[in-house]
Amino acid sequence: MQIKDVSPADLEAVTALWEEAGLTRPWNPPATDLRRALDGTTSTVLGAFLDGRLVGTVMVGHDGHRGWVYYLAVAMAERGTGLGRRLMQAAEAWLVERGAVKLQLMVRETNTAVTGFYDRLGFMDADVRVLSKRLD
Repeated sequence: MQIKDVSPADLEAVTALWEEAGLTRPWNPPATDLRRALDGTTSTVLGAFLDGRLVGTVMVGHDGHRGWVYYLAVAMAERGTGLGRRLMQAAEAWLVERGAVKLQLMVRETNTAVTGFYDRLGFMDADVRVLSKRLD
């Protein structure tokens, strides 16, 4: 297993994985998010490759203080193998190398299947309200 930055050549595999994992929404094209992350100077998408095949991803970025994680996805066949934990460790290492002191992520209220996973990794409710506004 190798974890490394994905490239634009991985676009189809990445978006297919995100769709398989149920992370996409019709109003938010995943290919656009991937391009933004890869074009940014403070973000990337790390991919887990097994025998050259993409089996996991995590999008990671920072604002100089806080790190953020998005699109943690693991292929169905690889779930329960510890790959999600390894991807989160890689994301944390990426952030530490860049000086981030805090890691945050958002989980949709309807995605109850993953809350236990994040609890086991030491995440806790930050007791904040996340507000958003579409700019497009």
